[in-house]
Amino acid sequence: MNLGDLGAEVIKVERPGAGDDTRAWGPPFAGTESVYFLSVNRNKKSIAINMKDSRGARLIRELAAVSDVLVENYVPGKLAEMGLGYEDIKKIAPHIVYCSITGYGQTGPMAQRGGYDSVAAAVSGLMHITGHEDGEPVRPGVAMTDLATGLYTYGAIMAGLLQRYKTGKGLHIDCNLLSSQVACLTHVAANYLNCKIEAKRWGTAHGTIVPYQAFKTKDGYIVVGAGNDQQFVTVCKILNLPEVSKDSRYKTNTLRVQNRKELIDTLSARFSEKATIEWLQLFEGSGVPYGPINNMQQVFSDPQESGSFETQLGAGASYSVRGMETVLPYREDGRIRAVAFP
Repeated sequence: MNLGDLGAEVIKVERPGAGDDTRAWGPPFAGTESVYFLSVNRNKKSIAINMKDSRGARLIRELAAVSDVLVENYVPGKLAEMGLGYEDIKKIAPHIVYCSITGYGQTGPMAQRGGYDSVAAAVSGLMHITGHEDGEPVRPGVAMTDLATGLYTYGAIMAGLLQRYKTGKGLHIDCNLLSSQVACLTHVAANYLNCKIEAKRWGTAHGTIVPYQAFKTKDGYIVVGAGNDQQFVTVCKILNLPEVSKDSRYKTNTLRVQNRKELIDTLSARFSEKATIEWLQLFEGSGVPYGPINNMQQVFSDPQESGSFETQLGAGASYSVRGMETVLPYREDGRIRAVAFP
């Protein structure tokens, strides 16, 4: 979708009859297709081909010969059985950037397993570090493992195209859900690899920065992050807690992490005394990062995301954007609203 938004001509190959599984992932539906499917398939053309039929496989090879990129998400070895693996396609299209997206990669004991976001999020450790401190593991509200893999893939394809333009030769890109999500563990993984510190769940808080979390207000929540000592002093000033900023237990971030519970209890008690809007007004212009926890209605009515403009993104993608919202043609006489290319 990102490549299509930037102007690529994208041809999505689906199964005859049923098509992409996500077409049925509803309700809600817009016409006959799920809103889920429509949310991630804009700027794509669609055809149905039975690749198990020799004529269908021939069509794929003919398309590959005139395309820059081939993206596939089959279990390793399946396309090779149809004569459509990388080594097969490379013979007729040596320029092709051939990208495989799988659950667990081309090799290894798990390579033949199907890959779904929630399973990869579990195996990779993401669910282990997500949720309330004393609660059960939690799946993030959107398919972050799928999305991260798509974004890593998008970057790899762009790099592959650069190499192709320099050398004239394509390559095989191997992206998978598990490796992508493990890569996204960043400092949590580094804490374990270097210091053998086992990860834990922190809710909205942060393992190594305090305060950096959501606080309950009189009528909702506000998230505040003090990433350095000066910001912490400012937070204490806004909360009218000068004695806290002077307390020797909280002078540095390291000390605040060590004395987290006492400090968070004190801050939480003060945040609960005012409504969210009052705290937002007090933090405005302070230099401290802050914000409310918005629902969808609030996200798409936020003044930061409003304001209309026309955008032209390459040869194939043109649409009107209002903030982060875009309206696209749907079927002959309809419209579908979606999140715009950022």
